[in-house]
Amino acid sequence: MAAAARAELEVVDVTRAFYGVHALNGVSFSAPARGVTGLIGPNGAGKTTLFNCISGVIPPEGGKIVVNGENIAGLRPDQISRRGLVRSFQIARGLPNLSVLDNLMIYGQRQPGEGVFAALRRSPAALAREEELLEAAVAIARRLNLTRVIRQPAAALSGGQKKLLEIGRVLMAQPRMILLDEPAAGVNPTLTREIADHLRALADEGLPILLIEHHMDMIARLCDPVVVMAEGRLLTQGAFADLADDPVVQEAYMGRRWRAAG
Repeated sequence: MAAAARAELEVVDVTRAFYGVHALNGVSFSAPARGVTGLIGPNGAGKTTLFNCISGVIPPEGGKIVVNGENIAGLRPDQISRRGLVRSFQIARGLPNLSVLDNLMIYGQRQPGEGVFAALRRSPAALAREEELLEAAVAIARRLNLTRVIRQPAAALSGGQKKLLEIGRVLMAQPRMILLDEPAAGVNPTLTREIADHLRALADEGLPILLIEHHMDMIARLCDPVVVMAEGRLLTQGAFADLADDPVVQEAYMGRRWRAAG
């Protein structure tokens, strides 16, 4: 699935505080309109807060968030997603009692049932759009190996399948860039590799990805560049191989035990 048009993201001096505690202290970096950009750092570094600011869940207090030349800082989540910047969440969301198919379909654009009269009237245009959404949902379920559970409620899925469904919902929104918050968290190694394969395929087809992840093997395999955050700031960025040998990164993120093991 190739994106209709690529998006480039630039974060410029973004700040955000909560009750006087600075979660983001002037973060700046760019994610190119190609490939997978990794965003790593220790717990509390501000990664998810930054995702929340980029996606409009919370507004930044300062700085700019620029997508294809437009500053989107402070826009609502729906306004940002309509510009093609779509995110997942660390804890898989959705409607647990609805089937996998229905969960995918409701994330499609231009829903024919979003208005009361349109839902009741069931015009030919609405029926045609519903059929398009059904075809897209089935295709995405097939792509993500969810076909065998497509009629099951989302609550019945394994943790890894819920992560795949989360990615599927993002794809239903027809993104130009996706932001994924720990898509492999709590997932067994086999499904982790499968998720990595899906993300690589999406990136190879032209869909840029900004990825938060603690699985360093996934970061090493998928991401270039890698952005490292610590204490709400940009620590450094570059190729993973270079960062893995950087003693500052080792101390701030990977720890002495990782350095000894590496």
